Amino acid sequence: MQRIVQWATVVALGLVAAGCASVGTRSQAPSRTGPACPLTGRTPPGGGEVPKRPALAFKVDNYPTARPQSGLDRADIVFEEPVEGGITRYVAVFQCQQATRVGPVRSARNIDVGVLGQLGHPVIVHVGGITPVIDNINASPLVNVTLGQHAGIIYHPPTRVAPYSTYTSTADIWRLRPTTASAPHPLFAYSKVTPPGTAVSTVSIPFSGYSPVVWRYDARARLFERYYNSQPDMLADGPQNSATNVVVQFVHVTYGPWAENSEGGLEVQANLYRQASGKAEIFRDGREVVGRWSRNGLRQPTVLTTAGGASIKLAPGRTWIELVPTTIQVTTR
Repeated sequence: MQRIVQWATVVALGLVAAGCASVGTRSQAPSRTGPACPLTGRTPPGGGEVPKRPALAFKVDNYPTARPQSGLDRADIVFEEPVEGGITRYVAVFQCQQATRVGPVRSARNIDVGVLGQLGHPVIVHVGGITPVIDNINASPLVNVTLGQHAGIIYHPPTRVAPYSTYTSTADIWRLRPTTASAPHPLFAYSKVTPPGTAVSTVSIPFSGYSPVVWRYDARARLFERYYNSQPDMLADGPQNSATNVVVQFVHVTYGPWAENSEGGLEVQANLYRQASGKAEIFRDGREVVGRWSRNGLRQPTVLTTAGGASIKLAPGRTWIELVPTTIQVTTR
């Protein structure tokens, strides 16, 4: 155990060094004439100013018995990440909007540091994690909130059973940790102009038998709607999960060295920020644009470009980022 903690400390120090060394300008900050939410490119709710508060990220379970979830439809960005055992877990990020119930909230993973480092000093909300993961979060730019230490802001719905029964709200967390007086920098560039690309109606991402994800484009709503095979992915309060943009970011994953659970499932690792790059498929307005993603440091944004190096702009709205292992074949029609 001592050797694992020492190894984790070295990794953690490396995360901080990478983050501090890579602070720079945001190459994809969009130009705009009025205030726009940094993580959606849309006018703030009610037409007011962008809230002066940090990005707020919740670890939300996606094991079949954890469904249906709450609050995902209010998030600005949702990251879907692979974890042990072929399941996926969500990192639901809020900034401009709020949600009265978010959950079920579950434990953190090491990949979360790479996912969230690009958002400045975001608050990450979870129910715990193995020691090396928590050490790495504490040594990173992320602000760590373990819900078990704040019982007064936890809500347990009477219809849910542990470990899928821990919920809280965005307002409670922002009151708990007002860590900054400003919003994060924009993460992507946005444009209302539909880029050239291939028309698509369906995107299939077979993470596993637990998560056979399918996105179908609704041309009237101008949204991609989420399914498991043919079953709509519904939330607890009624709406179906959907997104204006779906970004498939192919990542090389490895497993270990830590056991994540009592069954021996190994921690999923992925380089998302240190001179990292890979194939990307961007879906918006019923079209697919194939390009690449790249990132040069922990605090640098993910840059989306065409093969020729031109910026790929997203449509203003909510974005769902699928972190897909390179071993999985994504199909479209």
